[in-house]
Amino acid sequence: MKKVTLQDVADHAAVSKSTVSQYLNGRYTYMGERTKRRIEESIRTLQYQPNAIARSLKQKKTTTIGVIMANILHRVSTQTSRAIEDFCHAKGYHVILCNADDDSEKEKQYIEMLKAKQVDGFIIYPTASNEEMYKSLLDEKYPVVFLDRKVKALSIPTLTLRNEEAMDWAIEHLKNQGNESIAYISSPLTISPRTERYDGFLSSMKRHGLTIQQDLIYTDKLSDSTSFLKKIFSPGHFPDAILSSNDRSLVPVLDYLKKTFKGVPEHLSILTFDEVEYAEFFQPSITTVEQPAFEMGTKAAELLIDQIDHDGLQHLDDYYFGFQGKLNIRESSLKRGRD
Repeated sequence: MKKVTLQDVADHAAVSKSTVSQYLNGRYTYMGERTKRRIEESIRTLQYQPNAIARSLKQKKTTTIGVIMANILHRVSTQTSRAIEDFCHAKGYHVILCNADDDSEKEKQYIEMLKAKQVDGFIIYPTASNEEMYKSLLDEKYPVVFLDRKVKALSIPTLTLRNEEAMDWAIEHLKNQGNESIAYISSPLTISPRTERYDGFLSSMKRHGLTIQQDLIYTDKLSDSTSFLKKIFSPGHFPDAILSSNDRSLVPVLDYLKKTFKGVPEHLSILTFDEVEYAEFFQPSITTVEQPAFEMGTKAAELLIDQIDHDGLQHLDDYYFGFQGKLNIRESSLKRGRD
């Protein structure tokens, strides 16, 4: 069967090849509706398939971007990736989604793979160890946007939660509910959101006149956190509250409390960064600091495509975009079993 060409579509629709080309490339703002409908009908009738490789060579872009998530299991990662895909789809871009598992070597491999596929740009949740590779992307003129995490040495548009501000709200709320001894659990402090939240925890505790107890703080592998939880939830050593740095840090806490106390004790307050799907249905419902994930993902995609299409970095006064969190107050942080 003879391959259908652009000229065949143009002849069938009774328009020029350049008009069909403009339609295929989305440049039809001023094209008449009847002309667009004729071209659509001709493409459908002839079952025309544009040559994506030829188009990308001509346009010098593939209308494809690479997104490298740190850990797709985080709910905020799932939400931002969905927002990115939605925005890109509406703009005629395709998305290749990769999960680096917070592994810098795996991240490197994905960057090389995406470069080989000639993506037009990258949205990355950066790991802590690949600064030279990010710099090489800039040197090669790739548009890049960072999400969730900062790499301060590089001038790359970066979108994060205002972590220290959100932490201050959390500590203030816990104090207002009568909590004085507050435990804190986090993964190792290897990336900026963890360090910012930890620093925010320490400074907020001091600002609100609360005593920092080092034996109530854990910043190590979550898989090794059982002995810490066993110690702080032992008789005579029970904190008033426990605050987890993200949704993944909350899991071992809830698992331990369920196994040890068959649930959350009435006199313990719980608060976590990141909204979790079961927060409203858990007993007690869980207080969270929610990130505006969809807003952040949409803005990241907008910034990247702006760079690809118009060299958007030229009009940026600041490369950092801080987003305000939302404190969702639920039963787990309110006064229960006290007074």
